[in-house]
Amino acid sequence: MSAVPTRVASFDEIEDEFNRYVREIVYCSLITVDRRGRPRARVLLPIWQVVDGRPVGWIAAYRTPVKTAHLARNPHVTCSYWKPSQNAVFVDSVAGWVEEEHVKREVWELYRKGSPPPVGYDPRHYWPGGPTDPDFGLLRMDPFRVQVLRGADLRSRIWQPPDDEATAL
Repeated sequence: MSAVPTRVASFDEIEDEFNRYVREIVYCSLITVDRRGRPRARVLLPIWQVVDGRPVGWIAAYRTPVKTAHLARNPHVTCSYWKPSQNAVFVDSVAGWVEEEHVKREVWELYRKGSPPPVGYDPRHYWPGGPTDPDFGLLRMDPFRVQVLRGADLRSRIWQPPDDEATAL
């Protein structure tokens, strides 16, 4: 067993395992940072897609004052997926609210038809007015680090975009 992470050159090297774990685990803890630098977690249901070889995360969520204030001060977030088998996914991202109606409509459909349940679902259960419902908030996450950990042998693989200077450890 090795607990030393391996870097991968492209996201497609971990994409299948990433998608499998996300579909199995479904919900993540999304961590933001408050005005005093303290972490704050909440459970949410992101949906992921790959754009130009890079993962992009979307979260349909209520735009609460706490989330909004945290992201306004510090847009860095972490999504943490975990299951008892010790399989885990950690996604460090820059996040921001999306206001463009056409993007909201596209992601609404991605939730409805782009991913099988339980990750995909009909958002109308929460926002009856559809993608233009005033309470429908949409967060976009652009990862700068993705780690996939297989619990059986603690194999850990990390992807970072080539232009990111952050360290993986």
